[in-house]
Amino acid sequence: MTRVKRGVAKNKKRRNLLSMTKGYRHGRKSKTRLAKTALKKAGVYAFNHRKQKKQLMRRGWQNTMNYALREMGLKYSTFIDTLKKKNIALDRKILSELVKENPDTFKRFVEQVK
Repeated sequence: MTRVKRGVAKNKKRRNLLSMTKGYRHGRKSKTRLAKTALKKAGVYAFNHRKQKKQLMRRGWQNTMNYALREMGLKYSTFIDTLKKKNIALDRKILSELVKENPDTFKRFVEQVK
């Protein structure tokens, strides 16, 4: 049986791993064992922060709407509750864009909802 040498494949695997950790600090960019764990952890953070990004965007939309509604003498929670009761299906993103780009239209909309 012939002898199989795996140096080429192993080096390629290591090179690919280290190319993915380019820009990391200290040994995590140059040492295989540290690079592996750093990549796994980076993947976990990336997954979690993709979810967190959506939460932060929604929170921002709620804050802009709440600020505009407070000037009109309403609360955000009561406004959303009345929208649900009247079966108006506008999401928070659209409403917050209305606040930013067309405040007069938003005011007229709020008056109709009241």
